[in-house]
Amino acid sequence: MARPTALSGFPEWLPEQRIVEQVVLDRMRATFESWGYSSIETRAVEPLEQMLRKGEIDKEVYVLRRLHASDDDSSGESPGSALGLHFDLTVPLARYVLEHGGHLHFPFKRYQIQKVWRGERPQEGRYREFLQVDIDVIDVDTLAFHHEVEVAQVMSEAFAGLPLPALRMQVNNRHLIEGFYRGVGVLDVPAVMRVIDKLDKVPEDTIRDLLASEVAVTGAAADLILAFAGISADDSSFADRVVALGVSDPLLDQGLEELVRVVDGTAPLRSDRFSVVADLRIARGLDYYTGTVYETSMAGFEWLGSVCSGGRYDALATDGATTYPGVGISFGLTRTLGPLFSRGLLRATRSVPTCVVVAVADEGQRQASDGVAAALRARGVPVEVSPSAAKFGKQIRYADRRGIPFVWFVDADGSHSVKDIRTGVQVDADPGSWSPGDLDRHPRILFEPEPTKETPR
Repeated sequence: MARPTALSGFPEWLPEQRIVEQVVLDRMRATFESWGYSSIETRAVEPLEQMLRKGEIDKEVYVLRRLHASDDDSSGESPGSALGLHFDLTVPLARYVLEHGGHLHFPFKRYQIQKVWRGERPQEGRYREFLQVDIDVIDVDTLAFHHEVEVAQVMSEAFAGLPLPALRMQVNNRHLIEGFYRGVGVLDVPAVMRVIDKLDKVPEDTIRDLLASEVAVTGAAADLILAFAGISADDSSFADRVVALGVSDPLLDQGLEELVRVVDGTAPLRSDRFSVVADLRIARGLDYYTGTVYETSMAGFEWLGSVCSGGRYDALATDGATTYPGVGISFGLTRTLGPLFSRGLLRATRSVPTCVVVAVADEGQRQASDGVAAALRARGVPVEVSPSAAKFGKQIRYADRRGIPFVWFVDADGSHSVKDIRTGVQVDADPGSWSPGDLDRHPRILFEPEPTKETPR
């Protein structure tokens, strides 16, 4: 068989990279569950007509078709029953809530960690298959505002314990945006939002020209819109700057109060690794956002765009009689880790879960080594027995190449000792009571701004 060629856009991590991914996921799962979020998993496919209702991403959906299906297939399926792989986890969530709403308790707090697929052009940080991590709170007919604060708090706490580059969550509020634009006389609010969204890409003079040519906003109104979009702060002082612009509208007042609550509510969770700032140019492109919106950039990788985004939506799903509003945030795990892996900036302290290798003096003593391994495993120590009874030096090298910190020896007289091969210190030990330090029991992940050339440990 010829050597296979890698498929662009479908990343496959090496074992040590997979360890990093799992450590991140374990941390996030533990945080979500500590806040009362339940895990769900939805099917990989959804009806194509449901995914394309907004008509925005029809070229990105992978359509499912049986290998031997034909146009005159007599299966009885209608054209509207065509299936596609889901491109996000929000459309499946909407369908899930409608289908299972009678069995759910509201407000329904869920987290979901699954693969999604998009048929876009692959490039660094953009994949055709990737892992996404979502949290959402869904309620019936009305959703209390405090959940918009909570989801930002949950993500803040989840990221706080991860050794990743510093993350910066930018928050804004659709009520605030719409109220301010209405207050300066704008009629086509979405059009202004689309223009302001280009501020990071083109000069301010170009934005001023676009406001005039595309939305007919000129003069003092354009000045106020640009001044508003330029406001950013990591505390509630941004509110005074908005008020100082002299624009008034009831919806503006509501949005300002809500955004202050989000910024103040996340203040206790900020650190040098994670911050939340009010940024009034952030709007999010999707039309269904109706309240707080969130975007997150990673220090040194701002070119990736947002790696963790979301917002409030007042009509996630409806069956005609009942409406389900919600708020949620989605973290692109593969999108975040991929560029860090490719630059050697993120690694595990070892390439295998194993903490201890039990040496085998000769094959006749393998059973004794197996007994030691069983005793250690029974107390939660990840352990494996050496694959061969080679010279001890070779067995130690087996452990060292994998970053395994300890090698256990069973002597002929039945005594035991364990060696920390990093320091060379060897001490007597009892398999019924010995334990490694907390930092050694399981692999940890390290972010190293200067990449290392050492073998991942």
